[in-house]
Amino acid sequence: MNNEPFITIALPKGKLFKLSTDMFEKIGWTAEGLSEKSRKLVITNEEQRLKFIITKTADVPTYVEYGAADIGIIGKDVIAESGKDIYELLDLGFGKCHLMMAVPNDKKRPNLQDYAHTRVATKFPHIAEQFFSSQGMQMEYIKLNGSIELGPIIGLSESIVDIVETGTTLKENNLEEIVSIMDATARLIVNRVSFKLKFERINSMVTELKKVLEVSQI
Repeated sequence: MNNEPFITIALPKGKLFKLSTDMFEKIGWTAEGLSEKSRKLVITNEEQRLKFIITKTADVPTYVEYGAADIGIIGKDVIAESGKDIYELLDLGFGKCHLMMAVPNDKKRPNLQDYAHTRVATKFPHIAEQFFSSQGMQMEYIKLNGSIELGPIIGLSESIVDIVETGTTLKENNLEEIVSIMDATARLIVNRVSFKLKFERINSMVTELKKVLEVSQI
C-alpha cells in the first residue's frame, strides 16, 4: 500500500481550468473524472497520491496559504490582489491579460491626474489603490464582483479598473482604456511549508513542467 503523502492541487474554475489540466496531463498528473463540470469538488487519484480541488478563482491563494492545498494555479493579478503569503514557483505563460483603467469614450479627460477624487469600480481595490497612490492620486474604490463595466454605465463610478484580454467588452460598452496598470499570466504557487516537506515531488513536478513549457514555446 502506498503511504506517500498526497499532493493537493487547487485549480480555478473558468478560463484557466482546462489550460491547467491539459498542462498537468502532459506530465502524467491527472485523475479520473477531473472536469470543471464535476459535481465532486475534490477529485482523487489514489495510485498517484494526487488530490485536485476545484474552486473559485479568488479562493486559490487562500487554500494554498493555509495549506489546504499544497500547490495551485492562479493569475498574477489574483496573487497581487490577495496579498497572501505564498511562494510563486513558475510563470506558466498562459492566460495572458492585463489590468487597466478605462472610462466612457465621452467622459475622457486630458490627463490621468484629472480623474483624482473620482470613483473607481473594480474587483481589484488593493492593486488599484497601490497604483493610484503611486501616481499621487486619492480615489474612492467601489468593490464589485460581477460585470465591472456596468459601473460607469449606471453612474456608480466614473471609471473602472479591470482585466482585459482582447478589449472587445470595453468597445461593446463604449469604454476606452486610459492606462495599463499591470500584465498578468497564470502562475504556479506553492504553500511554503509544503515546499519544504514535499520538496522532492514538487521540485520534480516543476522540472517536468518547465520541459513542457519550453516545448510549447518553440
